[in-house]
Amino acid sequence: MEVKRIQSLALKQLKEVPPEFIRSPNERPENTKAIEGVTVPLISLSHPHNLLVKEISEAASEWGFFQITHHNISQTLIQSLREVGEEFFGLPQEEKEGYANDPSNGKFDGYGTKMTKNLEEKMEWLDYFFHLISPPSKLNYHMWPKHPSSYREVTENYSKEMLRVTEKVLEVLSEGLGLEKKSLKSQLGGELIELEMKINMYPPCPQPDLALGVEPHTDMSALTLLLPNEVPGLQVWKDNNWVAVNYLQDALMVLVGDQLEVLSNGKYKSVVHRSVVNKERMRMSWAVFVVPPHEAVIGPISSLINHHNPPKFSTKTFAEYRYRKFNKLPQ
Repeated sequence: MEVKRIQSLALKQLKEVPPEFIRSPNERPENTKAIEGVTVPLISLSHPHNLLVKEISEAASEWGFFQITHHNISQTLIQSLREVGEEFFGLPQEEKEGYANDPSNGKFDGYGTKMTKNLEEKMEWLDYFFHLISPPSKLNYHMWPKHPSSYREVTENYSKEMLRVTEKVLEVLSEGLGLEKKSLKSQLGGELIELEMKINMYPPCPQPDLALGVEPHTDMSALTLLLPNEVPGLQVWKDNNWVAVNYLQDALMVLVGDQLEVLSNGKYKSVVHRSVVNKERMRMSWAVFVVPPHEAVIGPISSLINHHNPPKFSTKTFAEYRYRKFNKLPQ
């Protein structure tokens, strides 16, 4: 079956969004306006350690989301990452199709567009490229883009920086729970922790008030580290409202995922979020999902449980958790 790519659709310069993208009235951005100008947590990793633990654990508990600065990822590397991603999506369509994935047959790596399972389900206005970037032993370089030629080197360098930032954030979050700093990393598989990268590309949309780039969801990861381009679009659910997240140059967005909510027995909250699209401009984001290996057993950490604080979640392997939906979506 031929897949309808959103980028190809956008190039036709449609005046209207096709019906399969039009959301029900209670989901449309025109009817669920996000609050602008709310200050989301912005945290410098250069802060004194005790203050950092307090700020990050509070943000993870109250928002499930924060932005970090002073992460020491070079601006040159960030710019290179953006450039190779943009260059891939600028390749001829036939060349991109050579990397097409097939999730229905368990082939998740590669170039994709989310398909719907039934006629009632609406499509999302994005194309993406997805692949594992760590650990090296599990990488499928065959599915990494050959063009641009610098894609592999840039992505491997970015992977090393993501591992470093992940370790730092997990240490601080562990201490925020009153645990030894290596606890969360250990629970998530230690050196076997996996990093998955999804490059999201949202083409200009003729009727952005009727469609969504990504529908409301929580991430099944432990953490998601998100680097956007300058076109805003991420919105997070807080206190029964959508809150628009402004673009801040050099800031890295951190989203708490379902696995961290389970491990912390609900102290840290996985954040419901969505992506809206833009009428004039292409939005892109580079999401790195921090996930345990499939066989890792995930449940509330035993030292956080007592008769005053019983387990709120069952214990199961990540493979079992991965396809389970958290029922947290706004009604």
